[in-house]
Amino acid sequence: MDLLDAHLIPAVDGVAFGLLLFVVAAGLSLAFGTAGVLNLSHGTLYAIGAYTGAELSDGTWGGLALGLAAGTAAACVAGAGLSAATAPLARRGHLAQALLTFGLALIGGDLLIQLFGADELPVRVPEALDSSVMLLGHRYPAYRLCFIVMAVLLAAFGTWVLTRTRMGAAVRAAADDPQMLAATGRNPRAVHTGVLAAAGALAGAAGVLGAPIIGPGPGTSENVLMLSLVVVVLGGLRSLWATFFAAVAVGEVQTLGVSLVPDLAPYLLFAAMAAVLVLRSRFAEPATAHGPEGPAPDPVARLRGHLAGRLRRRPRGTPGTAEAAEASGTAEAPGTAGASGADRAAGTAGTDRAGAAPRGYGNRVPKWIGRLPGGPAWRQAAPLLVLLVVLISLPALLDAYSISLAGSALALGLLAVSVTILTGYAGLPTLGQTAPFAVGAYATANLADAGWTVGPVQIVLSALAAAVFSAVVGPAVIRARGTTVLMITLAIGELTGAVVNQLKSVTGGADGLVGFPATRALWGGEGMLEESELYNYALVVAVVAVSVTLLVLRSPAGKLLTGTRGAEARMRASGHPVGRYLLVAHICAGALAGVGGSLMVTVQQYLSPADVGFEIAAFALLAVVIGGTTSVIGALLGAGLIVATRDWVAGSWPGHGPLLLGLLFVATVYVLPRGLAGLRGGSDGGNGRSSGAPVPEDRPPSAPAPNPAGKVSP
Repeated sequence: MDLLDAHLIPAVDGVAFGLLLFVVAAGLSLAFGTAGVLNLSHGTLYAIGAYTGAELSDGTWGGLALGLAAGTAAACVAGAGLSAATAPLARRGHLAQALLTFGLALIGGDLLIQLFGADELPVRVPEALDSSVMLLGHRYPAYRLCFIVMAVLLAAFGTWVLTRTRMGAAVRAAADDPQMLAATGRNPRAVHTGVLAAAGALAGAAGVLGAPIIGPGPGTSENVLMLSLVVVVLGGLRSLWATFFAAVAVGEVQTLGVSLVPDLAPYLLFAAMAAVLVLRSRFAEPATAHGPEGPAPDPVARLRGHLAGRLRRRPRGTPGTAEAAEASGTAEAPGTAGASGADRAAGTAGTDRAGAAPRGYGNRVPKWIGRLPGGPAWRQAAPLLVLLVVLISLPALLDAYSISLAGSALALGLLAVSVTILTGYAGLPTLGQTAPFAVGAYATANLADAGWTVGPVQIVLSALAAAVFSAVVGPAVIRARGTTVLMITLAIGELTGAVVNQLKSVTGGADGLVGFPATRALWGGEGMLEESELYNYALVVAVVAVSVTLLVLRSPAGKLLTGTRGAEARMRASGHPVGRYLLVAHICAGALAGVGGSLMVTVQQYLSPADVGFEIAAFALLAVVIGGTTSVIGALLGAGLIVATRDWVAGSWPGHGPLLLGLLFVATVYVLPRGLAGLRGGSDGGNGRSSGAPVPEDRPPSAPAPNPAGKVSP
């Protein structure tokens, strides 16, 4: 009883906090489960309500009612606008939605700061609720008890609407069978718009009522979003009551966990989230295709491609990759692994892009033809050479600050390339690649502090540490597919961030690390301090790392990896150890991310938790989408564009960096569906597919709209 008495107030606080998360997560669950929208701007909808309610609150019941009405209406309108914004992406999968909504969250956050200021706003509640009541011998805020009652009533009302009304039946039908709903005369799109508007209204109302608990201020939207994602993952999408109890559990962990086990509290939430996701993927049926829905390719198109491949005459090449090439959808006959990427993208081996052989050779073309200037190999290598020439000439063209930004862009570019390997080639979309990136970065910083300042030594040891980390967490990632991979890797990234903040002896905690010795390019040299020296070192390391990556992706190993993404079931049936391929890809991508982290520390000469946080993970994923999901060079260009927007362009408009980045996110998703590499229509240079090939979650334009990720029912 003494223990219960000591922790009574935190326990009740946990219930109130959990019920606040339930109101928010219920809207997120509705949006994802019914409308199929992975909404990373849901925390911004909460912030809209919180800021509006705080601005209109004056300590009276009228002010509370006005704030509730205005905040709910504003968030409802924003939710309906979100439906219109995501409608063009209905067939492009959850990755495009996540990037779009994250960009909208950045834009919305900047606009809220411009309207209401950067300081946390005070919230005034009616005098009757701004008091304390006795609860088992303890004084407790009356407002929080009132909020608990309102949240329970809201859960009961929502369950009644979904189970006992025509509106609820339409929502369930939209989740289960939108075609049948359309046959009854209802428009599924209108239902989806209504669901997103209702989800926004729930988030806005939660923001107004929850402002005294989670007040409006910097970081509010990100904090609410992360906690809501945990609730949705734990509770699932099929029951509001499951979401209800999951939210209460999360609230108790956040409040009671701090008082009982304060050292473990930062890890409990995301560890539980990762454990639930991993267990679900373990006990589920093995995935047969990458992506959340995983529709089978069009059999007619596959048969046509197979017959076309049989009719072509192919030179003999490297054996052992036929199954992977066929599974990847490239329609390659056995032995074409040595053909140029441009030829494979055109669907021929030794012919030009139009399918016609050079005059005088029939269908047989000597290999040296492709190596001539203007041939396919030169056309493919030309962008690489141009990019290399531009990068080499930058120190002579830019000032010291811009050169430093270029070095940071190279570091972020290697992180983006590692995301390309997992997302574009292995079919594992990731939001947690900053975890091995952080391992490599902190390894380099600590090595330098211990006197190990030779650059190659730092690179090798940091890559090794990141590879070991990826090998440890890899089995938890490679089993899942699609959106589940995004959530698992997000949890791994957040857990790594918690370790970074807690392990102060190694990471410096929130203060970061600074003041360690400068890196030496080679043994016997001096520490590099000039921006041009640091940039040249970063460029050499990046060129070597990218060259090795391209060689591996063009090899038979790259073919097998691409085949694993394209038709996993066929690869398994052919006897290929798909899990081993994915684990090796995860380890290699982690090592490459570790190299990027090492470069970042060398170039910046300092390291903070913000350099390895969720925002950097989102930026790396955006760089991949900008460049083309299977384009290594495009990922580098995308990283450069992000750094230039965030640090260089934003310098001309101080304080609006998030707004500019958000606009870049939105423009990229709409204007560059296939990335920069898709503009020239070239091949990815690694697997014979178009560099603008859809990400693993994408669906072909001719495919019908899939069923959403899950239905919503009581």
